[in-house]
Amino acid sequence: MKETDINSPSREQMKKIDFPLKLDRPIVFFDLETTGTNIYADRIVEISVVKIRPDNSIEIKTKRVNPERPIPPEATAIHGIKDEDVANQPPFKAMAKSIFDFFEGCDLGGYNVVRFDIPLLAEEFKRANLDFSAKGRRIIDSQIIYHKKEPRDLSAALKFYCGKEMNNAHNAEADILATIEVFVGQTKKYDSLPANIEELNLFCNYKDENWIDGDGKFRWSGEEAVINFGKNQGIPLKKIAADDPRFLQWMIKSSFPPDAAKIAKNALIGIFPKKNEKK
Repeated sequence: MKETDINSPSREQMKKIDFPLKLDRPIVFFDLETTGTNIYADRIVEISVVKIRPDNSIEIKTKRVNPERPIPPEATAIHGIKDEDVANQPPFKAMAKSIFDFFEGCDLGGYNVVRFDIPLLAEEFKRANLDFSAKGRRIIDSQIIYHKKEPRDLSAALKFYCGKEMNNAHNAEADILATIEVFVGQTKKYDSLPANIEELNLFCNYKDENWIDGDGKFRWSGEEAVINFGKNQGIPLKKIAADDPRFLQWMIKSSFPPDAAKIAKNALIGIFPKKNEKK
């Protein structure tokens, strides 16, 4: 599930792109919009595929999909697709065979496809009794290329924001002095960056607004508290308390942060978090 770029190429622009590789078989670049980021539990709400053939001809298909479950508000906030937008669309299993055939004999491409799109698509195919595998397919992942070619460490930041080389990386004093210089450079580069420490604190806060506890072991899905890690990710806390209380007992006995352990302990006695309730 990735945020839509309003400046992305149109279909007509795509057809004019001079693809830089000589292909010996088609490659399908694809993207999924989904109900969430759990590759085993979440479902596709939109799939877009672009097949590039060795003769450079291009075929583009985009389909909305009924996930047969409510789309969480936090997912809609990213891709803009609401329940009513897919209510009359077919479920994935109804179109699975045609999509499967479209991918047949093709290599794969996309952005973050290795970690997200490919495994989630494989799970959807599995539910439709189709065995989809990346084995034997060559994969181009633009995110991996981006991260490898544009490092995001302190040395890269010092060069980007200040035009300086980092000579003593991982020397504590050099690192922290460089960090301050990078921060000053950032305030000069980004006019929209908050100008006071309170607002900067909020800007730098990495906690997701849907996290219930400090480390995000539980999160909100709409008004419902759900598990946000491991094999039970995405499952409502109330359901876990009723069907698998040993999971919550394990959390209490393990080294989870106190706020997460308290939520687990309360759930075992029927007390559940309420959204917007003051803590």
